[in-house]
Amino acid sequence: MPYPNFAGKHEHEAFFTPQDFLAYARRTGQLPEFSMPEGVIFSYQNKLVRKIAAQEDTEQIASLGNFHILRKGGGKVGICGRFGIGAPAVTTLLEELIALGGRKFISIGSAGTLQPHVTIGDLVICDRAVRDEGVSHHYIAPDTYAYPASALTAQLEQRLRDTGHTITVGPSWTIDTPYRETASEARHYQQEGVITVEMEAAALFAVAQYRGVEMASAFVISDSLADMVWNPRFESEKVEQGLWTLFTSARDTLTGT
Repeated sequence: MPYPNFAGKHEHEAFFTPQDFLAYARRTGQLPEFSMPEGVIFSYQNKLVRKIAAQEDTEQIASLGNFHILRKGGGKVGICGRFGIGAPAVTTLLEELIALGGRKFISIGSAGTLQPHVTIGDLVICDRAVRDEGVSHHYIAPDTYAYPASALTAQLEQRLRDTGHTITVGPSWTIDTPYRETASEARHYQQEGVITVEMEAAALFAVAQYRGVEMASAFVISDSLADMVWNPRFESEKVEQGLWTLFTSARDTLTGT
């Protein structure tokens, strides 16, 4: 059976577009007029977004998934959070932000590690993502990996290295179902050199490729499957510090400061 199930899907236009939805939202008073920044950071951790809102000078656009425009750097960058987790949630928002004028996007969040040499609190740049989720297959033809924007990824990597942190660069396994990750799969991807497991990167890369915008993704390690036993450390201070480093580096990458 092909996937998506309808053969030849990629040759056909969508029923309605993000622009159609945004026009409806404006007609019904759900979307205010505002100046859309070119760059956007996606965050999946509500605590991080609250910290950013408390410490940065921002303008909040509440109707867009708790969207804050950072006034530092002339309003060139927005931070978006509290929209949920997983590929369908973030790519729906990505589509709308692209339609509003966003052109450069960086996704930052936590991920599990599959490799014993990558440990809790380490920072990882994603250079490709295994497409083991559903969203990417509706945007681009079947393939093993989806890829980020090379230039933006290189710029983010350099910013992170400038902080003095050790950075690991490598592939991630993107899967929709955290409660159906199996040891056999994890062992397979571990042996292939895949560094992390998470829920969004492959889909974000595919949508960005389809829409002709730039996307990069980076993670802080919050849990480990490297020993084929789940070891969660989401509450670790190293994870919180790593998320803040990812944010500041993403912000400075997008503002060019």
